[in-house]
Amino acid sequence: MKIGTHDGVFHCDEVLACCMLKRLPEYEDADIIRTRDMTKLIDCDIVVDVGAVFDHSKKRYDHHQREFNETLSTLKPELGERYKVKLSSAGLVYAYYGERVIRTVEPKDAPLTDENLKVIYKKVYENLIEEIDGIDNGVPMTKEEPLYKIRTHLSAQVGRLNPEWNSKQIINVDEIFKKAMDLVLKEFLYTVNYSISVWLPARDFVKSALERRFEVHGSGQILEFTERFPWKEHLFDLETEMGIGHEIKYVLFNDKPKSWRIQAVPIDPISFVLRYVV
Repeated sequence: MKIGTHDGVFHCDEVLACCMLKRLPEYEDADIIRTRDMTKLIDCDIVVDVGAVFDHSKKRYDHHQREFNETLSTLKPELGERYKVKLSSAGLVYAYYGERVIRTVEPKDAPLTDENLKVIYKKVYENLIEEIDGIDNGVPMTKEEPLYKIRTHLSAQVGRLNPEWNSKQIINVDEIFKKAMDLVLKEFLYTVNYSISVWLPARDFVKSALERRFEVHGSGQILEFTERFPWKEHLFDLETEMGIGHEIKYVLFNDKPKSWRIQAVPIDPISFVLRYVV
């Protein structure tokens, strides 16, 4: 099997696309062919980030065509309209193979339910893939000019592995590409594992608390947690998913033995403005 991508300067999107494909059994032992020679790309079983063709049926995943404007929402409308960033080759591969790739990472003794797989699929996109899509396609994070720039993100780290323009050394770029794959794979695996083992259990705690909120107080506006954990993001997401509106006013949690605290819910996860003052 052969995975085709372009030669020359490499970027985070095709590096990650290759990493994800190599997680799948059919491409695990595939050779990565880095070229722009169409006669060689034609012989590849799957091609990413080169070739000027996006056609899932032919396993061609380039995003550089003038007419290309696909997003995760346009390819997977069941996810809603939340995802508006134009896809790179990483996003294209993730759109079609992401759930299978996540299955290769999940704990074998505790596989995700189909419902939780979809939750993790969205979370990994939002926490990693979407950023890479946006950077590769030049999509700004904000409409306004940012007050400062982030220059140490994963895409920048991958970019720094490329040979400097004025380097006199003879460098095997294909070997450096493999180092880039190691770097990106480590970040991808961390994101998936963290989402499954840390982020998802917190979400389940919040969901459980929402389901039994009327047992805590007749108003249903107070949540009780038996321990302290990051809950704000989950609360806002689950309020929307469960269709209960922004009703929750306060959260009670056990901060340490024999010590309970009350915290007012903010108007959004990162705001200091509260829905209701304690």
